[in-house]
Amino acid sequence: MALLLRRCTMSEENQIADTEDLQERLAEVQVLLARHKLVEDLVHRQEGPRHDLVEDIVHKQHLNELQTKLAPMHPADIAYILEALPPDERLIAWNLVKSEREGEILLEVSDAVRETLIDSMERTELVAAAETLDADELADLVPDLPHDVVADVFQSLSVEEREQLRAAMSYPEDSVGSIMDFEMVTVREDVTLEVVLRYLRRFDELPDHTDQLFVVDREEHLKGVLPLNILLVNEVEDEVGALMQTEFVELEPDDLAEEAAKAFERYDLVSAPVVDRDGKLVGRVTVNAVVDFIREEAESEQLAQAGLREEEDIFASVWDSVKNRWAWLAINLVTAFVASRVIGAFEDSIEKLVALAALMPIVAGIGGNSGNQTITMIVRAIAMGQVQPDAARRLLRKELGVATINGLIWGGLLGIAAWWLYGSFKLGVVMTSAMTLNLLLAASAGVGIPLLRQKFGADPAVGGSVMITALTDSGGFFIFLGLATLFLM
Repeated sequence: MALLLRRCTMSEENQIADTEDLQERLAEVQVLLARHKLVEDLVHRQEGPRHDLVEDIVHKQHLNELQTKLAPMHPADIAYILEALPPDERLIAWNLVKSEREGEILLEVSDAVRETLIDSMERTELVAAAETLDADELADLVPDLPHDVVADVFQSLSVEEREQLRAAMSYPEDSVGSIMDFEMVTVREDVTLEVVLRYLRRFDELPDHTDQLFVVDREEHLKGVLPLNILLVNEVEDEVGALMQTEFVELEPDDLAEEAAKAFERYDLVSAPVVDRDGKLVGRVTVNAVVDFIREEAESEQLAQAGLREEEDIFASVWDSVKNRWAWLAINLVTAFVASRVIGAFEDSIEKLVALAALMPIVAGIGGNSGNQTITMIVRAIAMGQVQPDAARRLLRKELGVATINGLIWGGLLGIAAWWLYGSFKLGVVMTSAMTLNLLLAASAGVGIPLLRQKFGADPAVGGSVMITALTDSGGFFIFLGLATLFLM
């Protein structure tokens, strides 16, 4: 246990160190870009017989230093730096990246930043960058490339790569087929381990995340898997068929990528074979692809809950940001107007008892927070496949119970506070009742909204917090002011 804890601690320390190191690299790049811009401006203002020569030397000096800084970095680190730079500085750094690395970096950057980089590249550059990628990687990049570039890239591929690209592009984005790759090592069951080892030595390097070899027959039907640890610890005279494992996790291209991710988590997989309906091996899914999928899904869910339609470049133009955010803001405007009309309907009550104006935001705010807690739990449970159709009533009863207890406890405390501040026992009772009823409303909405969206085939996470806030604001105002009008006026 102590050893395990020590390993975990060391791993966390390494992650922190890596993050700090990346931040330092970003700061160094920003300093070089700022120095380059400053010196270039100074030289540009000066005049002299050799002004152009001096400007060219200074220009190259700083850019060479920046290029040297970027050269050894991992594509993912360069992508991080590019995303953190304003558009003009981003393009300066992007133009210093070696052409053979551009394809890998385009895969790593966010969709919004990728669009700006692609727009800055010539057709020949795009074709050259795409040609460095494998078929499964190309399938991720193709939707963002101009049609003429896609046509040129397609023509440059071999027949096998074209078929692989067609296959990868034919699957929906949320399917296993969209995240599988085609690089894998296959062997036959009637050969010895010695033959397998000689075969492996012919590779310059094994495909990434190769933890097992796939055993197939002459028609490429998957018969079993041979983990590398079994290959290495057994006698070379043993045959593959005698050592291969016939019980293993296999996927189909049409399976949901979300289900594959759950299988990887449940069984601690590094890779898993993908077979078609006839049992033929067509590809494999690796843990890095699953991690990328999980991260993208988590980011999409966070954006959806905030009412954003897509990922946004933080340095995007004002108009692009407006287009990304306007939809749910418009809905929020309507709901805010409804809430204001609810308050307007009780103007007379508020005029007679000014304390209502001070207390009603508390009822609405607590209801909104409680509703967001509920909807977050339900959306997470849906994403993990833990919510079945027959569980809706049970979940609702449970959340209503939680809301009732919270309402009586915290509403009671607020009621006592209102009684003490304003000297009205009835106001305290109204405060407690309104708090409890609004929490019950929040719980009902927190369970009902995502389940209804799931039932009708919509994303349960989209706009959830916006809708909860709208309901608890309008509902909280109506409940509190309504009860106050009935019992205090």
